[in-house]
Amino acid sequence: MYVSEWENGKRKIAGRYAEILRNILGLTSEELSGTSARAASPIGADGYDELIGRIDSARNVSLGLVQTFMDQTELLRTMDRQMGAAGLVDQMTGHLAKLEDALTFAVLPDTRRPVAVALAGAATLAAWQALDVGAVERAWRHYELGKRAAQEANEPMYLAHAMAEQAYVLCDAGRPELAVELVRDAWRIGVNRLSPRLQAWLHAAEAEICARAGMRDDCRRSLDRAASCLPDGPEDRDPDMLSIFLNGGHLARWRGNALAMLGDDDAVGSLYAALDASDPTFIRATAGLRCELAQAHLAREEFDQAREHLRHARLLARRTGSVRHRRRIEQITGRLY
Repeated sequence: MYVSEWENGKRKIAGRYAEILRNILGLTSEELSGTSARAASPIGADGYDELIGRIDSARNVSLGLVQTFMDQTELLRTMDRQMGAAGLVDQMTGHLAKLEDALTFAVLPDTRRPVAVALAGAATLAAWQALDVGAVERAWRHYELGKRAAQEANEPMYLAHAMAEQAYVLCDAGRPELAVELVRDAWRIGVNRLSPRLQAWLHAAEAEICARAGMRDDCRRSLDRAASCLPDGPEDRDPDMLSIFLNGGHLARWRGNALAMLGDDDAVGSLYAALDASDPTFIRATAGLRCELAQAHLAREEFDQAREHLRHARLLARRTGSVRHRRRIEQITGRLY
């Protein structure tokens, strides 16, 4: 009864129910209630004292505090990959709000730039989390915020990364050709100013998106470029771009995923190599890998193996609350039966 009354606007969602629903659905308070986005606190007609107070507070943002912001982003990133995004909406929303306020009232470039860098990284993480829980408009807006912050900070690596991830929103919306254009534009913007690991990541992302667009030759060329750019060794973290995790094992998974979408027999070997090398703490990534193995076996008409990987994927998707992976599981399941 309550659900019907909430949907029809006859009853307001009480605080304890709102908290439960936010965590289950991965929604912000505004999205749950249908109200507009967070309004700025009023300064008032004669509120110069309050304005100056905010400007002074922003001016006092030290590099140590910026590092605290970035440490909080890192904590949220770790929690996200292990537990999923649905239960982190409130924390992520509050984190972004603090960073936006710090940037809004910072005046001089030497204060604004480090805050903008921190905001660019946090906004892109928030966008990927929103995409994972199916909040596509929120994801798009967060990517736009991340891009603006990266431009403010004059950080082409952050800008290219945000643009390439934003291309996945277009893919999920059924516009892979436009997504290809966006990820290639990201490369052009960052050319000669990107770390080797980020270069490899961009090529791998382009390969996957080309596969989704049915561009077989472009996909293979991008995979080869990714392999040529990727630094040797087991290290996967890019010290210059903390959002990037990529090594040979990860790239094998990406290769297998792209080839599976193209129906290539080589996909299965790459995906099993990636599964053997996978980090068990990357729960959501492992769910995606299981989906890719199911898809690869399905292309080979190996239905029992496909069902087994789907079973594992479904369990992992439930653990993380990933709407995106659940949709993918349903799509592959529909092709099995």
